[in-house]
Amino acid sequence: MIEPLFWLGLSLLLVATSLTAVLVAAIPALQELARAARSAEKLFDTLSRELPPTLEAIRVTGLEITDLTDDVSEGVKSASQVAKQVDQSLDSARKQAQNLQVGTRSIFIGAKAAWKNFTRQKPARRMSERTPINEKPPLTLREREVLRQENHRIKAELYRVNDDYNDATSWENNFDDED
Repeated sequence: MIEPLFWLGLSLLLVATSLTAVLVAAIPALQELARAARSAEKLFDTLSRELPPTLEAIRVTGLEITDLTDDVSEGVKSASQVAKQVDQSLDSARKQAQNLQVGTRSIFIGAKAAWKNFTRQKPARRMSERTPINEKPPLTLREREVLRQENHRIKAELYRVNDDYNDATSWENNFDDED
């Protein structure tokens, strides 16, 4: 009977020794686990304090970026409108310059024509060759035709179209040559 008691005592001793060895080995691991739990608690506290303001700042930044995007879009539209207005102003200025050039050219051509007309020699009128209308003998058909051609030639010379008007490069030279 002694023998089963011995084995029971030995078993209990081995169990106690094993438990002691497990406890000795588990104490540092439990200490590290407690330290990790404290660090995690500190991290969670920091996150609970810092995360809401950070999230709020991110939301506000997103709203500000949206506002800035709208402002930039309006600025681009405004710049586009200003560019169109400048383009229209340049077109208007170009047209006015062309009109001024045509007007100036017309004035110079008119002055040239007036100068030619003023300086040309006028044909002397012969009063002695004219006879009163009632004293003239009636003209023959041949004389009327000759008289009509002469009148037509004289009118064509008087009202002749100035060929230099359309020649934009030579009108100034021709005007200067006559001076």
